[in-house]
Amino acid sequence: MDRFDRIYALHKELGAARRGRSLQQLAEALECDTSTAKRIIRAMRDYLGAPIVYHRELRAYRYDHAEGGGIYELPGLWFTGEELLALTSSHQLLQRIQPGLLDRELEPLRQRIEKLIDHQQLGRGRLSARVRILTSTARRFTPAVFRQVASALAQRRRLCFAYHGRGSNTATMRRVSPQRLVHYRDNWYLDAWDHEREALRTFALECVRDASVVVEPAQEIDDAVLDQELGAGYGIFAGKPVATAVLWFTSHAARWVADETWHPEQTSRWLPDGRFELVFPYAATPELLKDILRHGAAVEVRAPSELREAVQSELRTALGIYD
Repeated sequence: MDRFDRIYALHKELGAARRGRSLQQLAEALECDTSTAKRIIRAMRDYLGAPIVYHRELRAYRYDHAEGGGIYELPGLWFTGEELLALTSSHQLLQRIQPGLLDRELEPLRQRIEKLIDHQQLGRGRLSARVRILTSTARRFTPAVFRQVASALAQRRRLCFAYHGRGSNTATMRRVSPQRLVHYRDNWYLDAWDHEREALRTFALECVRDASVVVEPAQEIDDAVLDQELGAGYGIFAGKPVATAVLWFTSHAARWVADETWHPEQTSRWLPDGRFELVFPYAATPELLKDILRHGAAVEVRAPSELREAVQSELRTALGIYD
């Protein structure tokens, strides 16, 4: 812990302790000896004007709020090294998720973070360059679409747009009440109430065209209903579960799969022969099929029969390409 972090930690300790902290307690919290703790206390008094007093009866240091004229706060914007790293990582994450997304809005914050990092000499260079967040299957969409969607979501207004359905390869006009934005597997989706179809729908943002916010207030859908309709099944194509998948993985594949979360309600167990069983509910098969097929011969669908047959059909078709 460096000098800056110790000042921040001391402020937190004194701010949280009504009866104060002993010198030994402060030294333990600051991860230093008592002499260093005393120097940090003097530095806060002399350079930061902290109203720190020593209560002889309690044998403890504490803030004298009467002397400071109220609750004492550190001057300026203070973060620990870990908090600055978290802020930088968050900024990097947003940049990697969608290059150019909200750059204009986040630029002032990014500059402030970098100044704080330079001031504290963290990372011995550009900390942002030392954080890497990689994406693999992100599909591109127009940042203007994201801004319109986010604006409608924040203002609780309805949204109009043309939506290109990949299945039908046609565009249809939609008028929706946005409920929430979802980032899933490197891509953005909008959960919304579709007023024409009178049902909840999930829209891929890269398929949204000519989005515009309208003045009508959005129809509110309870979070519990959203979770039940769109969050209870498998993946982004979720819905009300229609079946339960039972998958058996080889002992080798299980080294990875055993640590994965395929579904929040999944159950699992190790089989006597070393294989690994994964059980979870699902609503639709397209995405689930892809996840099963990527494991190839390392997984077997045990149930239900419809899912097992769907996997067999895909494997036969793939094999036919190479015959």
